This record gives sequence, structure tokens and C-alpha cells, in this order.
Amino acid sequence: MSAKDVTVREATASACFTTTAEVIGLLRQDGLPKGDALAVARIAGIAAAKRTPDLIPLCHPVAIHAVEVELELGARSVGITATVRTADRTGIEMEALTSVTVAGLALYDMVKAVDRSAELTAVQLVHKRGGRSGEWHRPAGETREDPA
Repeated sequence: MSAKDVTVREATASACFTTTAEVIGLLRQDGLPKGDALAVARIAGIAAAKRTPDLIPLCHPVAIHAVEVELELGARSVGITATVRTADRTGIEMEALTSVTVAGLALYDMVKAVDRSAELTAVQLVHKRGGRSGEWHRPAGETREDPA
């Protein structure tokens, strides 16, 4: 049994799906050949959060209480945000990160017929709270540069 206490925990992750203005227009009008890409991405993100221990080796199963996946359309991108909540003995960050990643992969699958060069980037933990380490927020504007 874990030495950690059961506490309310929450994590938020984000990612950016970059595509063309034409594809954004198709997303706004539900005009993609495969159907409603935004709805599929939301469902994929929720399902992924629940399946994280099956996808990530050594990741503990967590009793998920809520998953929210938001997709915000920009001029040439879709901002993906997932917030996952639990009351358990271990963190929920991996579930939030898996959620945004799989939502982005589902978007790619839905748009690849019209834009094979779309990209999923900037997958990152934005916020977590609960547990022994308490609350953490990504500092505004923080990015990691490739040292190469």
C-alpha cells in the first residue's frame, strides 16, 4: 500500500495543432471528409485519459473523476487543453498529457486527407494541484529550447 494520502488532485495539459487556414475553415463548418473532427478529438482525449496506464509503462491506474477536453480554433491552429481530476494516492499529470496528445493525433487523422503537413506541438503540463508537492503552475511564456 502506498504511503501517500488520498487527496484531490487535478492536472491541466495543453498542446497546439497547427494546420492551414483552409482546414480551420473546414473544422468550423464540419466540412471534413471524415466528419466532425472536433467531436472525435474530444472523445479521443477523454478515452485516452482513461487508458493511460495501458499506454504508458509503469503508470499507475488512477480512479478518474472527470476529464474535460477543450478545443479552441485559431486562424491556423487548434489549441487543445485537457483537465483531469481524481481523489487518489498518485498524480494525474500523465493522464492530462496523454489526453491532449491523443486528441491531437485524432485531429491529425481526421484532417490528413486535406493537410498531411499538420503538426502537433507544444505538449506540456500547464498546472497541477494536490498531493505531497502541492500546487504548480508553468511560468508564463516558459519554453524549452533545443540546445543543439
